[in-house]
Amino acid sequence: MKPIEIKIVGHVQKSSPDICTEFLDTERWSEFEGYSILPGIKNAHFEVKTPEFVGSRIKVQNKDDTSHIEEIIEWDVANRIALRFQEFNSPLQNLATHFIETWEFRKLSDGTEVSRIMAMYPRGLFGWFMLIPISKLMKKAFEKNLRQTSNK
Repeated sequence: MKPIEIKIVGHVQKSSPDICTEFLDTERWSEFEGYSILPGIKNAHFEVKTPEFVGSRIKVQNKDDTSHIEEIIEWDVANRIALRFQEFNSPLQNLATHFIETWEFRKLSDGTEVSRIMAMYPRGLFGWFMLIPISKLMKKAFEKNLRQTSNK
């Protein structure tokens, strides 16, 4: 089944290596507040941290006590990084097989243009219908998080 995709593009007054360094600081992941009924992150920590970062696994605990794993599947600080969200617990495990989040970077004279893309892979037609409103909330949460990131 075709994934549901969302994308936001914004400007951050930092270099892509600086953005990636901040990304690796899991203490800061709780700054992701979610949006409406979409929960924010309570805490996150590395379960596995590889030397080159690809294959690293981050355990995420959300504010609604759900959890999942985010595995780094691509790590090119100049151009893009990507993560695979997996091992969801209920109810999301019944709706989606996984999500892929990609951050693409384009260097600007005064910082970096960041494109943040999420592809949600539904588990059947019911999952697809349920992920549509979730994707809209996720897009709002990404926009909110980008505004916060841009101001720090």
